[in-house]
Amino acid sequence: MYDYDLLVLGSGPSGQKAAIAAAKLGKRVGIIDRRDMIGGVCINTGTVPSKTLREAVLYLTGLSQRDLYGSSYRVKEEITVSDLAARTQHVITRQTDVIRNQLARNHVAMLTGTGRFADAHAIWIDGGGGRDTKVSADKIIIAAGTRPARPDSVDFDDRTIVDSDGVINLQAVPRSMVVVGAGVIGMEYASMFAALGTKVTVVERRDKMLEFCDDEIVESLKYHLRDLSVTFRFGEEVAAVERHQTAALCILKSGKKIVADTVMYSAGRQGQTDDLALEAAGLSADKRGRIEVDTSYRTAVDNIYAVGDVIGFPALASTSMEQGRLAAQHACGEPVREMHELQPIGIYTIPEISFVGKTEDQLTDSATPFEVGIARYRELARGQIVGDSYGMLKLLVSPENGRLLGVHVFGTAATDIVHIGQAVMGCGGTVDYLVDAVFNYPTLSEAYKVAALDASNKIRNITRIDG
Repeated sequence: MYDYDLLVLGSGPSGQKAAIAAAKLGKRVGIIDRRDMIGGVCINTGTVPSKTLREAVLYLTGLSQRDLYGSSYRVKEEITVSDLAARTQHVITRQTDVIRNQLARNHVAMLTGTGRFADAHAIWIDGGGGRDTKVSADKIIIAAGTRPARPDSVDFDDRTIVDSDGVINLQAVPRSMVVVGAGVIGMEYASMFAALGTKVTVVERRDKMLEFCDDEIVESLKYHLRDLSVTFRFGEEVAAVERHQTAALCILKSGKKIVADTVMYSAGRQGQTDDLALEAAGLSADKRGRIEVDTSYRTAVDNIYAVGDVIGFPALASTSMEQGRLAAQHACGEPVREMHELQPIGIYTIPEISFVGKTEDQLTDSATPFEVGIARYRELARGQIVGDSYGMLKLLVSPENGRLLGVHVFGTAATDIVHIGQAVMGCGGTVDYLVDAVFNYPTLSEAYKVAALDASNKIRNITRIDG
């Protein structure tokens, strides 16, 4: 007889959803995490704090209203870290309470401490009192998450040289910053600090940023960031970072030197599996700390599953939640459907980027014909009302059957309105549905109708000529 039917290691998005899904099926469930990490990295240092910080930056700088009130418009002249931290801490506290309430309401036992495997069915829990407690379970789900990868050659001090977790704890808004890495996290923080007035330099060893995104969208983002005085150094690598009394000196392999108050490394993520004693359960992780799973999220050991960032790509809170739910249902013998292949990507830069489906480059590489329909926010009444003259929505449409092949959005509420395109694509809808649909007025969602008409007119013109 085991203590629990299911034990979950980690209370982040995937762990929460796994625990609650199993509890809904009438199982005895326990979830293990540190007292100060309820909600995981997502709530405490990652997704939620960074997105809250973004909202605080947008509001206090007045950036999103400058089209209406002038380029010098600001809500607060001197923005301090405490201004930003107040809103962030408020949201973290509220979200932590929500998670605790959800777990309690579903009778999920909260086991406080750090867990490590004793064997494939048992976990040692170190509660910090000098004495470990052993608990057993029929099934175990690893949802340990990740931490920022820290190159051994870099001397992080969490003040001058920081990673993406430490950047939210800076003591002051830096006057200048070097962001190493032009991935999603790097570009989100680069745009936030640039909006605050920090002189930002982005160093990226590849030739472009966000290379999985639509080229036109990325060019639009680059234009706006340059407008905020961001400097890009593509095809460059950092050779060394020297800490000095008042600043850091960033030395590139090309010989260039950049002085900055703060250097932020965004060098990917590392699975938090070092202290799990995986070998005791007959498991192992790769050099990035990731655990291999099958299509049901089951590891090499039949009763142990792994979900979320610890299994690697796509490592999004949204997909992790769904992985947790599906793994728990499979572990409990419940019939499950596979996760839908249409998964939206949301990038919370300033302005936002979101897309679902294929990019133009992907369709071109696979020799798939497509037509493009574009709507610009400045053509929409709502775009004028909210002061967004640069936003755009792009539809990629099959000229053969009118199916949507991709939806790409740049600008205000991009991460919200992309879901309309996702729903139409997921249901096998065509561009005709969007042409015939009536949208609320004035809204940004009207962009779908404008872009659909644009694509339909282009297809009609080709058909008229080509027969």
